[in-house]
Amino acid sequence: MKRSLLAVTAAVFTLPLAALVPRCAGAAVQPFPAGFRVVEAKTADATIHLRIGGKGPAVLMLHGFGDTGDMWQPLAVRLMRNHTVIVPDLRGMGLSSHPDGGYEKKAQAKELAGVLDNLSIGPVALVTHDIGNMVGYAFAAQYRPRTTRWVAMDAPLPGIGEIWDAQFRNPKTWHFNFRGPDVERLVAGRERILLDRFYNELSANPAAIDESTRQHYAELYALPHAIHDAFEQFAAFAQDGTDNRAFLAEGKLKMPVLAVGADHSYGSVEADDLRLVADDVSGAIIVNSGHWIMEEQPAQAVEAIAAFLDRK
Repeated sequence: MKRSLLAVTAAVFTLPLAALVPRCAGAAVQPFPAGFRVVEAKTADATIHLRIGGKGPAVLMLHGFGDTGDMWQPLAVRLMRNHTVIVPDLRGMGLSSHPDGGYEKKAQAKELAGVLDNLSIGPVALVTHDIGNMVGYAFAAQYRPRTTRWVAMDAPLPGIGEIWDAQFRNPKTWHFNFRGPDVERLVAGRERILLDRFYNELSANPAAIDESTRQHYAELYALPHAIHDAFEQFAAFAQDGTDNRAFLAEGKLKMPVLAVGADHSYGSVEADDLRLVADDVSGAIIVNSGHWIMEEQPAQAVEAIAAFLDRK
């Protein structure tokens, strides 16, 4: 799906970014550092909400389901010392707009490339988690010379190998096919219950995801059309698998890749999965963590990611 970027508008604010979030979202997640600016990037059919700050080689951070770009705040604090940090909310999620379609990861990667073009940002390193991994692979595969490095955290890639097939059959991922008008009626007003299921079952220690964090994301996912669009991210997996197999047929990725797995989640399997699509893969294990690495063990994650990005 081809997209053209129509416009990018930016403003620099003296207030912390948390003040820009609708009041319902509260202050559950720490604000981005002073000096970050908010950009509302207008694409053909959407507005992508981004935070941009720091100076140096660019790093694009992509979140997954159950989070928004807010999850990256601890890493942004560290990396802004020597990197330009770009943190979008994916289309249909967080404070980005909620178009009806375009949730194939190939299309989202093209959209983000157009946003970067209009911001005059060239090569980027990728840091991704969950659904962000899927958008990240589509970006790296389509823009190979532009992608300098890739950190992928704790999720497999649709349509690639036995790891994905096994995950698709895992009872814990019943939500991959949990969608439709009646499902949305069931969830409406109960977004917190749905998200608690993910936080509780897919973490090593549910208490690590505190009340304020849960409420923050529940209120963002309760915004109009937000749950529908989140489910559309899952609905696109079949097409994503087809696209990923086509990307792989063009050859494996050559840039350095760090596969980060949590010891109570994907662990070393994350690196095994990434080696199916990339030649230069190293692994890192985050201990005492489930899937929600940036909430459960942010210090470990920041250390591993920063060391990889700064490696000569």
